[in-house]
Amino acid sequence: MPEFSNVSVVKKANIYFGGSVASHTVLFPDGSKKTLGIMQPGEYEFSTGAAEIMEILSGELEWKMKNSDAWIKVTGGDSFQVPAQSAFLMKVPVVCDYCCSFLP
Repeated sequence: MPEFSNVSVVKKANIYFGGSVASHTVLFPDGSKKTLGIMQPGEYEFSTGAAEIMEILSGELEWKMKNSDAWIKVTGGDSFQVPAQSAFLMKVPVVCDYCCSFLP
């Protein structure tokens, strides 16, 4: 879906890693939420309370669950899912545009 209709957007940005990762929260009428953001090149570790689907809109990165040895490459058009109450790592070699969907 290239655009969202009938949503609210939180004006205040979510800023991580000194500004290297930034996103805005999008709220849907059904109560679900997503974030739309940009990641600058770097290496990042995120923790999540809710399960997530990370959709890479452009760019590329490698990711893995914190306790895994297997790095997985994803590029624009790909997505990956992380379970609730987990941590994952990302190596981002180029600017990445992403959409993160939080699952119930």
